[in-house]
Amino acid sequence: MNHKSMSLAKPEANNLSIKQKIALAIGVIGLLFFGLAIFNTNFPNKTIFLWASLGLITLGTVLFANDAYLNKSKGIKNDGVWFKPISSRGALGWATGVLLTGFYIVLYFYPKYLGLASNGNPNTGLIALFDPLSKLLNGNPASQWFVYGTLYSLAILIFGYKFMLKYRHNRYEQLRTASVMFFQLGFAFLIPEFMSRLNASPNYNLPYYDLKSMWPLNYYLFDSWSINGLLSSGSLGLIMLLFGIVSIFVISPILTYKYGKRWYCSWVCGCGALAETAGDSFRQLSSKKLSAWKLERWLVHTVLVFSVVMTVALIYTYLGSDPSKFWLTRNVFLISVGIFLTLLFTVIMLFKRNELGKDARYGAIGFFVVIAALLIMHFTGTTNEVFLIKSNSLRSAYGLYIGSIFSGVIGTGFYPILGNRVWCRFGCPMAAVLGFQQRMFSKFRITTNGGQCISCGNCSTYCEMGIDVRAYAQKGDNIVRSSCVGCGICSAVCPRGVLKLENDSMKGRVNSNEILLGNDPNLIDLLKQN
Repeated sequence: MNHKSMSLAKPEANNLSIKQKIALAIGVIGLLFFGLAIFNTNFPNKTIFLWASLGLITLGTVLFANDAYLNKSKGIKNDGVWFKPISSRGALGWATGVLLTGFYIVLYFYPKYLGLASNGNPNTGLIALFDPLSKLLNGNPASQWFVYGTLYSLAILIFGYKFMLKYRHNRYEQLRTASVMFFQLGFAFLIPEFMSRLNASPNYNLPYYDLKSMWPLNYYLFDSWSINGLLSSGSLGLIMLLFGIVSIFVISPILTYKYGKRWYCSWVCGCGALAETAGDSFRQLSSKKLSAWKLERWLVHTVLVFSVVMTVALIYTYLGSDPSKFWLTRNVFLISVGIFLTLLFTVIMLFKRNELGKDARYGAIGFFVVIAALLIMHFTGTTNEVFLIKSNSLRSAYGLYIGSIFSGVIGTGFYPILGNRVWCRFGCPMAAVLGFQQRMFSKFRITTNGGQCISCGNCSTYCEMGIDVRAYAQKGDNIVRSSCVGCGICSAVCPRGVLKLENDSMKGRVNSNEILLGNDPNLIDLLKQN
């Protein structure tokens, strides 16, 4: 016997409407073409079928989003998100996770099953279907990375449209979604493809370079093949190399100081763009447990230390030892890195030790690990080896375990299981750097008005970074967590306007966790200060 809920707010998930079912069928037909291509179906005209499949997927998503959101009043509604099997770790969610994970495994490790050419043979299967578009943009047959880049960009565009409809009541969400769509399409997809076309000229040997991707997220920037390609491409290559270095040491700190890490993680980054758009339905799955937070802090900073050591090792093996040929020798480079890190560590300990608290101890551990690695590098490094390991093997290991398995297979494939920001929380070294800057000297914070909080829990539920926002809101504490990417969803879903994203002075940025009693003699002074 079925018992209908007597709740004023319907807890059950809404059934799909007729229009949504038709839209879903249209999108599935587009995906079916890709499935047929994987099994080497001989399409009479690859160009027509490619555009038909991409067009049907886009059309289906747009029609679904229109019917799902345009017929409703503005504002966020739960709509039984915990009752939908795809967004509550149900059977459909697990199936989606398995399919995504399987796709990434094949993409990274078995591209031949997607039809990648080998031994001089032409592409076949799914990759061959994308040959016409690849030749149009860069003049070459498609690779598995071109297929992935196309599908990745398409996902951000169509699900970005859906996201903008869902949050159409919030201008901030509209602007930042338009921003990530622009940067992904232009800087991460089209510009690198046009750069690849330039390589047909003997004057250019540009590496495939996402202009918005910075070190340490762009861990291949300082690889020998990348540096050689940039330096051999004249003024354009030199400008790109200098831009990459300036982005790391100048642009990033300045923007993080003014706007927090959100300027990159929520407005520019492609990983964040996919998480915010295609992964929006899974944001509530991010664990808010204290154990998850502890694991997050250890993992993401361990990856950062590994990234620093690996990058220094690669540059070390690239440089020579003869100062008459080039002033920046290996020893000069290692000494410079050691001095820079020591000065950075000293300044932080002198001026920001109180903000770090007991985390200062963990920072000290990371610092001494890097310094020890530099000393070992000095005594074990040769032309081709460092730490008694070939430099190419070191780079390949990082690319395999961090760049492929962590960021791709787990980071994206596990959206329906662990939430949409698995990579950003636990593995992204860029997030660790920006988070450190945000915590130490950024003007960004999320202010809270504890007197207005009704403890509904929407903010914590929809925080994709696993922050228990409600705990801060109930106390009226500002939120300055290093993991916060400033996506603003907590503010967007708050029914009382308790939360507000601000860029203000450093004064009063961090609140005390102490409980003030009514007879506290310092209470009046505190009120005057605020």
